[in-house]
Amino acid sequence: MPATFLSGVFYSIHSLPPVWLTVSHFNPFFYLIDGFRYGFFGVSDVSPWLSLAFALAALLLMLGIALRLVVSGYRLRG
Repeated sequence: MPATFLSGVFYSIHSLPPVWLTVSHFNPFFYLIDGFRYGFFGVSDVSPWLSLAFALAALLLMLGIALRLVVSGYRLRG
């Protein structure tokens, strides 16, 4: 829940203090929400290409982890 509040859902992250602004740039939800904001309103806090690249990187990372768990049979019965 706190990650969602620091992702800029309800406001632009530029209204945050400098420390929390830096923390927000490490938040994956920020890039996903900023990409949606650009798609709907044409306004974003960072480059839409950066948001797309970050979303694709997160997708590939999660896909790799999921495939590794399935192939290894981690905690599967049978």
